[in-house]
Amino acid sequence: MANANVRVRFCPSPTGNPHVGLVRTALFNWAYARHNEGTLVFRIEDTDAARDSEESYEQLLDSMRWLGFDWDEGPEVGGPHAPYRQSQRMDIYKDVAEKLLASGHAYPCYCTTEELDARREAARAAGKPSGYDGHCRDLTDEQKQAYEAEGRSHIVRFRMPDEATTFTDLVRGEITVQAENVTDYGIVRANGAPLYTLVNPVDDALMEITHVLRGEDLLSSTPRQIALYKALIELGIAKTIPEFGHLPYVMGEGNKKLSKRDPQSSLNLYRERGFLPEGLLNYLSLLGWSFSADQDLFSMDEMVAAFDVADVNPNPARFDLKKAEAINADHIRMLDVKTFAEACAPWLKAPHANWAPEDFDEAAWQAVAPHAQSRLKVLSEITANVDFLFLPEPVFDEPSWTKAMKEGSDALLRTARAKLEAADWTSAESLKEAVLAAGEEHGLKLGKAQAPVRVAVTGRTVGLPLFESLEILGKDKTLTRIDAALAKLTA
Repeated sequence: MANANVRVRFCPSPTGNPHVGLVRTALFNWAYARHNEGTLVFRIEDTDAARDSEESYEQLLDSMRWLGFDWDEGPEVGGPHAPYRQSQRMDIYKDVAEKLLASGHAYPCYCTTEELDARREAARAAGKPSGYDGHCRDLTDEQKQAYEAEGRSHIVRFRMPDEATTFTDLVRGEITVQAENVTDYGIVRANGAPLYTLVNPVDDALMEITHVLRGEDLLSSTPRQIALYKALIELGIAKTIPEFGHLPYVMGEGNKKLSKRDPQSSLNLYRERGFLPEGLLNYLSLLGWSFSADQDLFSMDEMVAAFDVADVNPNPARFDLKKAEAINADHIRMLDVKTFAEACAPWLKAPHANWAPEDFDEAAWQAVAPHAQSRLKVLSEITANVDFLFLPEPVFDEPSWTKAMKEGSDALLRTARAKLEAADWTSAESLKEAVLAAGEEHGLKLGKAQAPVRVAVTGRTVGLPLFESLEILGKDKTLTRIDAALAKLTA
């Protein structure tokens, strides 16, 4: 049953190319919001001026649009909780931090990095927990003044409660974390800049987020945030504590967590290779969730209808490029031919195409498109598959030439040429019969007989259906290319 009160958020930092793990998180939040007829809040966490950039911000918006995600509140849309960029909300965080300090939920910490390191090392040596030891928790005003007089700066720490934290994770079930494992933590830097540990829960509270669906790497911060929510409720800033669901890691090669540094993690890589948004999202949805036991292929509308975060598997999911390509190939085949032809357009011109713009033949492309559609895993493969139609002569792939042009290939090509010259060029079946007959004269089956013809005409041993390709290329060009191959063979 839909729950229109659901409010979820997607809140990336604009740093570099979007990561496929980030896209998977966005997808699950988007699908959960749409399934429940709830609200998706798109928020930009751009408080790190050293790493965030306007270029990355624009790239992030462009990626969201390309993927087909829509959002109900956020950049370009607005909403009742604007602004939706954290860099524009600094006064809000400052005000909340002051209220936490005034109420005793937070306190100034004057410990230097060296002092903290020394005490942590001593705790480890004694076999004790090495988190913050509460040194500045209960300083008197005189002690604070003495530190100030020394010229010490301070950070602001949140005061954690002394009891265990228990919560029910939507993906992992009940989790209990003991107090000694979650010590007081920093929420404001010494220079006054708020930390993620403050701004993220404050924004979720003010934006009335009901469900936080995020990566497993943030699970350890949840007890801290729950304690902060309780303080914010006490101060009248928050209404409720959201429910949390921590999504499984996406693993890469060697069963290591897929990181931003892994080439296959970049969303741009898949855009450039010609993945369809729906094909990529279909695959990413399977990293931790399944539509049904026997169906991996589905539309985003079908996913939205079926998605529930309670069905997410907590175990790590491995990114399998071959499966991603196979699912994308299925989505390519599901397009109508007109849409497929339009989707290929970027790869039929510079900088991808290696033919002159004036040599592109729209009629030939429209004729070959239906044959190409069933052959591609990604749209970028179209360029190499159809270049023989638009180049003055084929670009020979030397390994293909060596593989196809064996002893006796010149004799076979002469026979095939003669039979093709006499064939009916309005019928691909007639062209097939011509090459089949040539092969029979030389004791070869069709597969062996057509290989030299294919390489002579297209430059490659694999590609689109040969006889349909020859029909589209035309009689004169085909025979000219066979002549050129014969000349090359006998040179």
